[in-house]
Amino acid sequence: MESIEESLGRLARSGNLRVIPSDSSDDGLVDFTSNDYLGLAADRGLQDDFFRMVADRRPSLTASASRLLASDQASFSRLEDALGRMYGRKALLFNSGYHANTGLIAALAPAGTLIVADKLVHASIIDGYKLSGADLARFRHNDMAHLESIIRSKSGRYDRILVVTESVFSMDGDSPDMNALVDIRRRYDEVMLYVDEAHGFAVSGPDGLGLTMALDRPGEVDVIVGTFGKAAASIGAFAVMEESVRSYVVNNARSLIFSTVLPPLNAEWTRFVVERLPQMEERRRHLRALAKRLHGGLCGLLPSDSRFMPPESHIQYVVTGSSDRAVALSAALRHRGQKVLPIRTPTVPAGTERLRISLSAAMTEDDIDGLLDSLRHEI
Repeated sequence: MESIEESLGRLARSGNLRVIPSDSSDDGLVDFTSNDYLGLAADRGLQDDFFRMVADRRPSLTASASRLLASDQASFSRLEDALGRMYGRKALLFNSGYHANTGLIAALAPAGTLIVADKLVHASIIDGYKLSGADLARFRHNDMAHLESIIRSKSGRYDRILVVTESVFSMDGDSPDMNALVDIRRRYDEVMLYVDEAHGFAVSGPDGLGLTMALDRPGEVDVIVGTFGKAAASIGAFAVMEESVRSYVVNNARSLIFSTVLPPLNAEWTRFVVERLPQMEERRRHLRALAKRLHGGLCGLLPSDSRFMPPESHIQYVVTGSSDRAVALSAALRHRGQKVLPIRTPTVPAGTERLRISLSAAMTEDDIDGLLDSLRHEI
């Protein structure tokens, strides 16, 4: 077995050693790393409105117990009720997207279940599988024909087939064919469809509720997961599902049962933001316009055989092909005033190392043009 020191040395030599930043010397840099897609995290006016609203009742800074034991449930219930009204189903809160995916998948996939997951799903989904009693099969990224071929070959051999994917993939910025996913679900009685909207919630779909809610019958997606720590400028996560499934998860999701729940203050802030999402269409429109501008610039800048993301995706990237090149390009852009961090193996497969460009509605067209100008000089 490799020692700790040997492992660290190997990572350092390959350019893949991760280090937590110890300073905050980012003043003056345009930040293309944050998942603050709507620009709400720095909206002091919105935060001031919230604190004025809660000034008299002062929600607690800690729940001091797990969700099943906490004495103050009102803040959490109000948030779940608000989400339930928006999605037309029951909602359940989790402490993070990681807690949600590990807890839900482990609970919903006991022995006798097959999980069929997109090849590029988030690590938390894979960890949920590892905690479950299920078997696992992977389908090629966004390849619906391959997905159905796996289901067809396994149909009748499992009590449940849990199909798991994301609405917007965090490293690639692309999306699956949601209608095709639902069509496949309809053809197989044992299929349960699970979609993680971590990077779609608040940004995509009607009122920012995600791509699943743009479907004719969104209820055919059995479990929808969303997170608050990205576009919603808060912390925590949620899942919406039928009432019986929610009750089952409450009794079986270990990440819910054995974690101290987030502070009521956070739940109140999250509800404050979530209830205002329908009024944030102008932010979403501006974000899409910025994405199109960046996409058009990248298409004119990079080789014609480069893989490009959908033009309206708020996540774009530039493949460098090696970790060393990604780190060097990131450093060069920082010198020019842009913070764009490298994404290295094992987060992405070897050979697809990249700079991930994350956009925010708080940016301007000049910010996008500045980044394109820097890339033009450095690539």
